Amino acid sequence: MSAFPFLESTPRRSFFGKLAAGLFSIAGQPLPSRKPTMPITCFIRYEIDPFQRDAFAEYADKWSTIIPRCGGQLIGYFLPREGTNDVAFALISFESLAAYEQYRVRLTQDADSRANFQFAQTKKFVRREERTFLEGVKSTLQSCRATSPS
Repeated sequence: MSAFPFLESTPRRSFFGKLAAGLFSIAGQPLPSRKPTMPITCFIRYEIDPFQRDAFAEYADKWSTIIPRCGGQLIGYFLPREGTNDVAFALISFESLAAYEQYRVRLTQDADSRANFQFAQTKKFVRREERTFLEGVKSTLQSCRATSPS
C-alpha cells in the first residue's frame, strides 16, 4: 500500500502519489554543509508518440547511467499507464541551479548522452519537451512524512 493511500483512488492519482513520494524522498536528503545551496528538481514533461512507447522506455533507460555520471540525481522516468497515452515525465534533482548548468555542459561532452539525443531525434518519439524547475517546501514535506504510515 502506498504511503499516501488517499492518492490511490484512481490510476492518475496513483501516479501523482508516486511522483510526490519521489519528491519527498529527495527533499529529505541532507545537503552538504560546505556552502548554502538551493536544491532544485527538474520536472520534464514529454509529449511522446504513443506507438513508440518502447523506444521512449529504451531512451529513458539509457539516461539511468548517463544522468548520475554527469552530475544529476535521477528520481525516475514515468511512462503513461492508463488515461492519457502520450505524456511521460522525468524528475532529476540537483544541488543548485548552478549544478544543473554544469550538468548541462557535461551532457554535451558525454558521448553516450549525445548518442541518446541522436537516438531520440532519429526515432522521433519525443514530440515536445517542457522543463519546470521546482523546489520543495520543506515544512510541507516534513508534515507529509510525519503523518504517513510506517
